[in-house]
Amino acid sequence: MIKLEYEKICEKILECDENIRYAGIYDFGELYEKMRPGIKSHLSREETEMSLSQAVYRWSTRKKTADKIGKPIYALAKYEKIYRVTIPIGGAGLILASIELDVDVNSIVEKIITIKNQYSA
Repeated sequence: MIKLEYEKICEKILECDENIRYAGIYDFGELYEKMRPGIKSHLSREETEMSLSQAVYRWSTRKKTADKIGKPIYALAKYEKIYRVTIPIGGAGLILASIELDVDVNSIVEKIITIKNQYSA
């Protein structure tokens, strides 16, 4: 996938629900990201990149059990201030989205997966 598509996917993710604060795609060491206007990020770009490089490793370990429990679809973590979801895209890429609390996070994740599926096989 090319950079332009990753930027478009990030835009579409932000557009799909007003409770999504941030959308990023990390692939091959490159971060493409969009922040909802008027919202301050909790993490610096460097902290986000470090977190995503760790998430890529966690996804590689999740894939090792796929033959026994099925392919991982997404991972969701709830923090005191936000939800964070990671969703694989492409060969080794990850979508990262941060979402406000007190929402139906699973329905928002399904919207993000629908967008991802429009752009990737």
